[in-house]
Amino acid sequence: QVQLVESGGGLVQAGGSLRLSCVASGSFFSFDAMSWYRQAPGRQRELVARIHSGGSDWYGDSVKGRFTMSRDNAKNTVYLQMVNLKFEDTAVYYCNIVGSRIGGRFNSWGQGTQVTVTS
Repeated sequence: QVQLVESGGGLVQAGGSLRLSCVASGSFFSFDAMSWYRQAPGRQRELVARIHSGGSDWYGDSVKGRFTMSRDNAKNTVYLQMVNLKFEDTAVYYCNIVGSRIGGRFNSWGQGTQVTVTS
């Protein structure tokens, strides 16, 4: 199984920045999409940003222009750079990768990292 571990969350004032990291362990030879989701208390988990295998990316309207997703293949790491953070960005952020490995398909989630933005 491919395991994901997120880090980089924390407490930040509105207008501040954070960079989240997601390290994948366990080998896989292709991915369909790498994504960041978030879930605020009392709300459903929502897609924040996604990188497709073809290289295209997608961002939610609420984060467009403020969040940037990137990856470092050599480090098996996916990043989410967040700038100009707002109170409404407060949530637990989850990394997700869907792809293929020896043995079949996988759909892995990390344990989440808390981001708290104070106004």
